[in-house]
Formats: sequence, structure tokens, C-alpha cells
Amino acid sequence: MIKSKSLTILFGIAFLCSALYMTPCGAAEGQLKVVATQTMYADIVKEIGKDKVDVKYVAQPKFNVHFIQPKPSDVRNVSKADLYVNAGLDLEAWSDPLLEAAGKSDLFRGRERNVDMSRGVRLLDVPDHQLSRAEGDIHLYGNPHYTMNPENVVVMAGNILEKLKTIDPANAAYYEENEKAFVARLEDKIAEWRKLCNPCKGQEVISYHKDIAYFADFVGLKAEQYIEVKPGIPPTPKHLEFLEEYVKAHNIKAIVMPTYYPKDAADKLAARVGAKVVTICQNVGELPGTDNVFSFFDYNFKQISDALK
Repeated sequence: MIKSKSLTILFGIAFLCSALYMTPCGAAEGQLKVVATQTMYADIVKEIGKDKVDVKYVAQPKFNVHFIQPKPSDVRNVSKADLYVNAGLDLEAWSDPLLEAAGKSDLFRGRERNVDMSRGVRLLDVPDHQLSRAEGDIHLYGNPHYTMNPENVVVMAGNILEKLKTIDPANAAYYEENEKAFVARLEDKIAEWRKLCNPCKGQEVISYHKDIAYFADFVGLKAEQYIEVKPGIPPTPKHLEFLEEYVKAHNIKAIVMPTYYPKDAADKLAARVGAKVVTICQNVGELPGTDNVFSFFDYNFKQISDALK
């Protein structure tokens, strides 16, 4: 979550950015200005809007999206945006403060120019009981890492198309054509990725964090134990001892984690049990060669397929 100091900084720079409202932002005349919170959302917008949109994003892909601290340039970009594309739910705790700092009310959560990409997604791990902080960093509305399943990208593309058509009806047919081509290509790739990962189905992995849920759901993996003791709580020696016995007992071949968590515990556990540590990207552009939706999933599914052969 953003600390109070970060919130103060955001609101403080709102005044600075208000003086820049009339500064050209580099978009070609007539282009819609779009700010996306994450790189995957930005890429989907580009696929559907193409030359009709000028797209910027807030979260650098090499960082954990939970803990982003927006910059003055992000406030300035949002203050000029026609559309704000975000994860919804409670993944991006910094998103609403960013919108408040930019002061453009039609981009606020639930407003007409705010695109909640979770809309229509089948959410996993939705709590069925009253939550307690003793359970760790639990999300109120369900697991927010839905970008890890390519089938959800089809839903997200539909959300983008709907909003682009609403705010720019003159180019509705253009957006529809682009979205249709994008989804057709994506569905072909989904079939390819399913075939690639078919041998992985039913196998179990250890993940650092519960960000694996949608990826595992698509591949057909089991992921029941985590390097973290509880979500957001680093591993203890006792927990690692438990995992060592668990991995041996269940013949687990892979420990999965993104790039931005510490690897020490995973490396030590893997060395003790003979498992592989598999890096799975959470964001488009997180590693070289993952700079769009297709190469992002190509990389991730190849990584898990190679590890579980």
C-alpha cells in the first residue's frame, strides 16, 4: 500500500501539474490520449486503437505493481488523458490517489472514462468469509492477477473496445476491425499454448506468491503451497523446512516466481530438493523479449513447459 508520505507527495505535485494542462503532450492531432496503469493494458489499447491513440503507462514492468509510486509526469499525463485504463479491484492501491492528484473527475473509478479491466473476468480466490490481517495480504474482491491467463485478455480487449467506441463513435468501425483481428490472433495462440502446455496438466508447482493462480488455472497446474508463509509475509526457516519435505513427498519439479521477489529462499530450496526455479513474468516487458501480449505469453508458457518436461 502507498504510505501517507507518498500520498502527500502525489497531492502536492497536483498543483505543479495543473500549470502544465496546456502543454502539448506529444500526441498527433486527433489522437485519444490514454493512460494505462500497466504495460499489458497499454499494449492491448495499442492493438485496438493503433494510430488513433497515444498511450502511456504508469507502472514500470520490472517492479511489483502493488508498490508503485507514481511520478509527477504520471500526474501530468493523467490530467490530460481521455481514458484511464486500470486493474480495478484492489491491486493498485496507488491508482485512486493518482487520479485524485490529477483532479480529472471523469477518469475516477466508476466514471465514464475509467476502464476497469477486471469487468467480466471470472475471478479466482474470492473470499467466502470475513477477512483478518492475520491471514496476510488478502485481497477483498478476489485474486487480482487475472492478466496471467490469456483467455482473460479476450475479455479485457472487449472492455477497451467498448470504451473506445463510446468516447470516439466516429471511429467505432475501425476499433471493431482491429479488436476482431487481435482476438482472432489471440485465440489461435491460445490453442497453440494449450497444446504446448498439455503435458504440464495435473503437475504441481511451488510458487513464491499467489500471483500464479490464473496462470495455473489456464495450464492445469496445481499450486497449493507457497514460499511466502502467508501472502506478503516472507518465508521463515521453519516454513522452508516444511516446504523441503513437501516438495520431496509430492515430487515437485518447479518453483515459480517473478523477477522482483528475492530469489534466495527459492534457490536454496531448489538446490536441496533438485527442483528448478522458473521465472514467470507478471508484466509485459518485464524481461527482454516479452514486450507485447503475445511474446509475454510465449515466454511464460515455454518456461513452464521446458521445466516440467
